Amino acid sequence: MNIHPTAVIAPDARIAEDVEIGPYSIVGPSVTIGRNTVIGPHVVIESHTDIGEGNRIFQFASIGGLPQDLKYKGEDTRVVIGNQNVIREYVTINRSTVSDIGVTIMGDRNLIMAYCHIAHNCKLGNHVIMANAANLAGHIHVEDWAIIGGLTGVHQFIRIGAHAFVGGASAVAQDVPPFITVSGNRARPYGLNAVGLKRRGFSDAALQALRESYQLVFRSSLRLVEAVARIRAEVEDLPEVRQFVSFLENSQRGICR
Repeated sequence: MNIHPTAVIAPDARIAEDVEIGPYSIVGPSVTIGRNTVIGPHVVIESHTDIGEGNRIFQFASIGGLPQDLKYKGEDTRVVIGNQNVIREYVTINRSTVSDIGVTIMGDRNLIMAYCHIAHNCKLGNHVIMANAANLAGHIHVEDWAIIGGLTGVHQFIRIGAHAFVGGASAVAQDVPPFITVSGNRARPYGLNAVGLKRRGFSDAALQALRESYQLVFRSSLRLVEAVARIRAEVEDLPEVRQFVSFLENSQRGICR
């Protein structure tokens, strides 16, 4: 292990042999850090945090802090972070409360840029990008490949669907369906995330079916239940369309529309 002599490590922390920990960093009790992870200087990993392999955590990040929730009564909740994530300067990721999913969780290969905040009971999938100073309130679920622009605030209990794009300086108060772009205060839809979908290899048939679905939901006068019925009846039955419809039908807060 390459641990700087000024780092403070709890006796019960479990740290893989090739982990690097920089000067003045603190690793608290009940922390696990996997192989090939690099912890920069002045990082605080407070307690009850599991960090996987190949992660890079930059200076002044704070992970595993107590949730900013008055309902929290000192329970032993956790933060769980997967593999090959990049967590930049001054990012804060808080432990969960016992409600909802009971853990704050991040998947693999995410990029969390400087000054972002991920609150208690949030769940991030894989390949998510949060640009500088994007902030997630509690209980937010962000699905794979979603991108959240800088200086954006997301209301608690929101879901952001896979491959969605949230423009910078937005205020998101309702669910963002997969595959679309939203922006503004309050966030409104502005079309498919066509550039992102093409980059990720979506077929022409899938793009066309998603465009037709988008038009029925966001550019017609139909009520949402009517739009969903039209999609089922008129749009090609592709996995992407089924994913889009399922998200709409399971939204609890309503969608940006």
